[in-house]
Amino acid sequence: MVQHLFTMNLNWSEGRSGTGNIVANNLNTKISIPREMNGPGIGTNPDEMLLGAAATCYLITLATLLENSKIAVLDLSMQAEGFVDVTNGVFTYEKIVHKPRIVVQNLSEREQKRIDRLAEKAEQTCMISKALKGNVLITCDVQIIQE
Repeated sequence: MVQHLFTMNLNWSEGRSGTGNIVANNLNTKISIPREMNGPGIGTNPDEMLLGAAATCYLITLATLLENSKIAVLDLSMQAEGFVDVTNGVFTYEKIVHKPRIVVQNLSEREQKRIDRLAEKAEQTCMISKALKGNVLITCDVQIIQE
């Protein structure tokens, strides 16, 4: 068995309205509660970081699957959305929507179906998606463009 260890150092000051900092191997940024949740909105926050983790894992997985399937991609980009519900003062991360935009040169109906299947497979096999399964709904809205 191979196990990978990732570490992060964090600090925080001043209670709910305070700020902090996170430092990892390739990440160093300020953190606070977002303005939308009545915080100072300085740096990033757990909601953005969860969305970022899910989106980057999905995008990297999708790129790998497309490459392994020998699909010539001219451009691969993505928008991601995270939805947090607040009911009776309880915050619940409900849903993430991945919106990949895949540009290819030749797009037959067969190729479009292959890409759609790979986009779905990327969501199902991404490590972060699997970690969130059962707690956060993750959907994909794939846009395939022929150039």
